[in-house]
Amino acid sequence: MNTRKWPVVGVLLAVLWLFVRGVALDPAAILGEFLIGLALGLPVAFAFRRFYTEQTALGRNLRALPYAVVYVGVFLKELLTANVDVAYRVLAPSMPIEPDVVVVPLRVETDAAITTIANSITLTPGTLTMDYDDETNTLYVHGITGRNREAVVEPIRTWEDYALVIFDEERKPGDPVPEVPVPGRGGRADGGPEAGRDDSERSAGGESDGE
Repeated sequence: MNTRKWPVVGVLLAVLWLFVRGVALDPAAILGEFLIGLALGLPVAFAFRRFYTEQTALGRNLRALPYAVVYVGVFLKELLTANVDVAYRVLAPSMPIEPDVVVVPLRVETDAAITTIANSITLTPGTLTMDYDDETNTLYVHGITGRNREAVVEPIRTWEDYALVIFDEERKPGDPVPEVPVPGRGGRADGGPEAGRDDSERSAGGESDGE
């Protein structure tokens, strides 16, 4: 069953609005911001409806809806955990704060999916999306625990698994991460152990084992 696409796009923009705003964990606040997102997203989607296909598969969207709900839930959980972790690191001098840049190749390819994940990273305390390389489909993420690459990458991969379904991507959850070269670092960002060593041994400031 097909339906007009612009209302669906409007709802997706409203969900994206929640991520951009960084809503507090309060049902009333979330509902209020979602309604604001709808008030903004629906007119924008209607105004630009000629830039995308007129119809969309309602059945596919309904199948993707549970994944979108879980995505929001997983994100909010990570948001809460990260807030506690960052606060503890600030208050406890024994906890390490080792900022570094982690190279994260993506499996998602659509603009909406990449933007959603990039915003999720930036809204999570302790991490920041610094740049995106469209040639290699790679995000550069700054993290206060960047030397612990897996701690930075793990929640991103979880979000990406859900985003692959939500945005009807070509790849599917569980598919391997594509191997891409890491410019100027002599290694590869492929999600494997070697990539972890390359990223942890070469920080944005040019540190290495020899320094």
